[in-house]
Amino acid sequence: MEFPVLKNDRLLRAAKGEKVDVVPVWVMRQAGRYLPEFREERSKADFFTMCQTPELACKVTLQPIERFPLDAAIIFSDILVIPQALGMDVEMRPGEGPVFPSPLSEPSDLSKLGKASEVCCKLQYVFNAITLTRHRLQGKVPLIGFCGAPWTIMAYMIEGKGSKTMSKAKSWFYKYPEESHALLQLITDATIEYLVGQVKAGAQLLQVFESHAEHLGPYLFKEYALPYLKLIVDQVKERVAAQGLDSIPMTIFPKGGHYCLKDVAQLNYDVIGIDWTVDPAKARELVGPNKTLQGNLDPCALYASKDNISKMVQEMVNRFGVHRYIANLGHGIYPDMDPEHLAAFIEAVHKHESKE
Repeated sequence: MEFPVLKNDRLLRAAKGEKVDVVPVWVMRQAGRYLPEFREERSKADFFTMCQTPELACKVTLQPIERFPLDAAIIFSDILVIPQALGMDVEMRPGEGPVFPSPLSEPSDLSKLGKASEVCCKLQYVFNAITLTRHRLQGKVPLIGFCGAPWTIMAYMIEGKGSKTMSKAKSWFYKYPEESHALLQLITDATIEYLVGQVKAGAQLLQVFESHAEHLGPYLFKEYALPYLKLIVDQVKERVAAQGLDSIPMTIFPKGGHYCLKDVAQLNYDVIGIDWTVDPAKARELVGPNKTLQGNLDPCALYASKDNISKMVQEMVNRFGVHRYIANLGHGIYPDMDPEHLAAFIEAVHKHESKE
């Protein structure tokens, strides 16, 4: 498949450890509710209709790229399209977020789920949105594809919504260890198919969101998260190569996973995202010199004045260094954020030139 020539490859170069002219920057949830143009589109269609309509998904993916000098676009979608493709209902409720009307409550419920091999057919709308967006970007910046990590997806499927403890999902590890592994394997198999499909459709970097890492300790993470994260990166890279596609960098973002950074660094991910509670120097010590770090300004910091945002960004970049570094927030941008404050963040990041 032919796409326009990429004009700005800073993100990809930084992910691979190559030299960049300035620090690249993008922002999690950069296509979202903080933008008035997004809210206008959202007023016309519900969230999952936007995800499932390639023209709409493409349009809102491009909105922040048209407004800001970002170094990447990320396709507008949701990590919960995988459970949907496996046959579960998911609703996006105002003020509540994603809700599963009928979550998994016991192991016998696993029989209701579909097959991993059927997922790509049901998620063709994501692939269509990626291909359309690659063309509409006209090579301006790379396009990021993404998914949720198996534990993060499993947690939603059992809890039915967000949770402060994830106790229902975690209880499966203690009550139903074999069935937990079976569910995680199903999600993993579906995710591998999905990510390879995204690369074929035109994604140029993939990010795996382990958004609920903070709820696991070292033992549970090593038993129920790490093996599946390894399978995903190894199998996706192997299958992409086998199909004659260009190799693409992969990012893992274990939010709240201070305890697992050293283990994650042993996997074949090129980039490791860290949240704002992790000290950059400590992260570098744990992951070593051969991984790119991504992060990690506190999203709340964007409530500060533009001058103070600039100072905080200066300090952040000084701590990370300009080599093997991608600037980002430590989690998604908040929906009530002033877009001009995000502009100040991006401008401050781009002031840092490589002197090497």
